[in-house]
Amino acid sequence: MTQQAAPRPAPTAPVSESDEAVRHLWEALHDVEDPEFPMSIVDMGLVVDIEKTGGVARVKMTFTSMGCPCIDMIMDDTRTRLLQEAGVDQVEIEVVWSPVWTKHRLTERGQEIMLMSGVTV
Repeated sequence: MTQQAAPRPAPTAPVSESDEAVRHLWEALHDVEDPEFPMSIVDMGLVVDIEKTGGVARVKMTFTSMGCPCIDMIMDDTRTRLLQEAGVDQVEIEVVWSPVWTKHRLTERGQEIMLMSGVTV
């Protein structure tokens, strides 16, 4: 019997410096907690998109409702956290209402936290 070589893993696309920087910004926002639930704004599904051009980080965020009393606090915490990242000199936050926030925006971890908090998802 001859032994066959193990299949090679599929090649991966190279990660650009910009992609790497954006990934770090997403990771950094895991440190920003939602004031009402014990989870990050990423797990809550509030962060829609992040871009970085030069020293400017641009974040698109949505919220659970237009009347959310925590909007300003979350935006301030987001800005403060991202300004701690190397190469970020300015943070621009755009509030978007599309996509609309629903429980489907929760990450798997976010869903687990909600269930442990007694909230049905």
